[in-house]
Amino acid sequence: MCGIVGYIGPKKVVPVIIEGLRKLEYRGYDSAGIAVVNDGKLEVRRAPGKLRNLEEVLRKSPIEGTYGIGHTRWATHGRPTEENAHPHRDCTGQIVVVHNGIIENYLELKEQLQREGHKFVTETDTEIVAHLVEKNSKNAPLEEAVRRSLKELRGIYSLVFLSAKDPHKIVAARMGPPSVIGLGEGEFFVASDIPALLEHTREIFFLADGDIAVLTQQGVCVMDHDGRPVNRPAQHVTWDPIMAEKGGYKHFMQKEIFEQPRAVRDTLLGRISQDTGKIFLDDMQITEQQFRDFQQVRIVACGTSWHAGLAGKFMIERLARMQVEVDYGSEFRYRDPILDGKTLTVCISQSGETADTLAGQREAKLKGSPTLAICNVMGSMVTREAAGTILTHAGPEIGVASTKAFTSQLTALLLLAAHLGQVRDKLTGEAAKTLLQEFTRIPHKIEMVLQGDETGLYETLARQFFRNTDFLYLGRGIHYPIALEGALKLKEISYIHAEGYPAGEMKHGPNALIDENLPVVVLATHDENDPDSVTRYEKSVSNIQEVRARDGIVISVVTAGDHLAREASNHVIEIPQAPELLSPLLEIIPLQLLAYHIAVRRGCDVDQPRNLAKSVTVE
Repeated sequence: MCGIVGYIGPKKVVPVIIEGLRKLEYRGYDSAGIAVVNDGKLEVRRAPGKLRNLEEVLRKSPIEGTYGIGHTRWATHGRPTEENAHPHRDCTGQIVVVHNGIIENYLELKEQLQREGHKFVTETDTEIVAHLVEKNSKNAPLEEAVRRSLKELRGIYSLVFLSAKDPHKIVAARMGPPSVIGLGEGEFFVASDIPALLEHTREIFFLADGDIAVLTQQGVCVMDHDGRPVNRPAQHVTWDPIMAEKGGYKHFMQKEIFEQPRAVRDTLLGRISQDTGKIFLDDMQITEQQFRDFQQVRIVACGTSWHAGLAGKFMIERLARMQVEVDYGSEFRYRDPILDGKTLTVCISQSGETADTLAGQREAKLKGSPTLAICNVMGSMVTREAAGTILTHAGPEIGVASTKAFTSQLTALLLLAAHLGQVRDKLTGEAAKTLLQEFTRIPHKIEMVLQGDETGLYETLARQFFRNTDFLYLGRGIHYPIALEGALKLKEISYIHAEGYPAGEMKHGPNALIDENLPVVVLATHDENDPDSVTRYEKSVSNIQEVRARDGIVISVVTAGDHLAREASNHVIEIPQAPELLSPLLEIIPLQLLAYHIAVRRGCDVDQPRNLAKSVTVE
């Protein structure tokens, strides 16, 4: 949520910041602004609405400089107006700040500052920070005024400051939302997320909570809240800037759907041996003996990552024979969960900065549970605080509705499940080899499913159903989390009400919803070599017949060569045969494509759905 970009260096600052903010549009925003210092004069331009409105303001009233900060705002306190847009100024107009997060004690601080004579002009919580720094800047450099001010704040924040009184300097501070520093050749950057920096540098490091960074043309220094220097080693980001562009696709989401074969391949790369069936998990401080001794697994995640975790529960219980519970990050820490050193807590987050998941991770650590992160961003907070990390190599995901991050998370979870099964002697070498051989075929099978988009099947379905107001998604066993994820994709980007449900629960309520206007998407695949899978499939066919008997419209996702479900359904989407635990990686592709084409047909903003942000870094 919110986008921040700061730059100091030899280039003209405005184009650098505007382009950086454009790379962060996927985070969601409702106003934008920029501040630069030139020849000792601070200039600010702001506008409500999209970035193009700010560009129009800059066209009519241009500003120049070689260092500055920019912001795209997601309104939390105050309406999305020009007045409330960031950057915000102090009374003197010489100090500005941009902010991602929430200042919880801002009313108390505002009343105190007003009593001291400070004048406020906005409805935001952020403005009080500029006035605090003004108050604490007497005979002090900007970084010291910031450090003193932070001690009075309560809440979460990523803050970036400029001061015309202390020129050629940018100060950034973090407590919660992400803040990444970019290191270039004689130029330095601060941003909310990596894509804003990729065009300029791939050498980055994330600030940790409590860090204060000072950027000058000579370099970057980092200190803690007490002013002590700290070292944050730089990391090389392997993402290609071109990966963050649309590459000929109409939308980022469409591009990212089609990148899933590569994302799965890259997440598998170097982690499996088909010859021995061995799994290799890198970046682990958790020993094999610890993996062997764990008695249960707790998975903590939000949104799409929670759905991946729910599928992971089936994988781990099946392959490692361990008890697994899956918790929403937003609920986990508030119910005093029962954890100890014999519990492995797995935290799943695409960005590694999801506030609720981080809070859950810290709760687990406080209770003595080692944490393992599944994450797409190297060096993010969740990876730094974990005892082990499985990095998903999905590359940058710009579309708000997660696609390739989900399939790479499923890949990582199956690797973890197989590893646990091996070290606990629940998964034999031969069984592991067979599973991994099938696993390596999955990327090609995903490509086969994606080829179905060229036939016009999904556009045909979209034309038929884009006016419907409700959808129901059904699945059994490991297919139920995929039904949930399919429903989430549709509601996120098309604004159609959609609900995922366990197919076996239809008689306990949802049957009342079925009529001739309700499309029901049924995951009715099966692994003919798995008796349990065949049983689930047969029961799913019964569900299809129940829906048809009540005049419902059935769209079934079936295994190639299927007859029973095909004959009972109105519409059929085929996917290749795969083992039960691998089938979710194939099943989700048609559901993503269906949601995408319906949203396009409805004229929705696919990449930036209303009211949503890519990284939820506040509660």
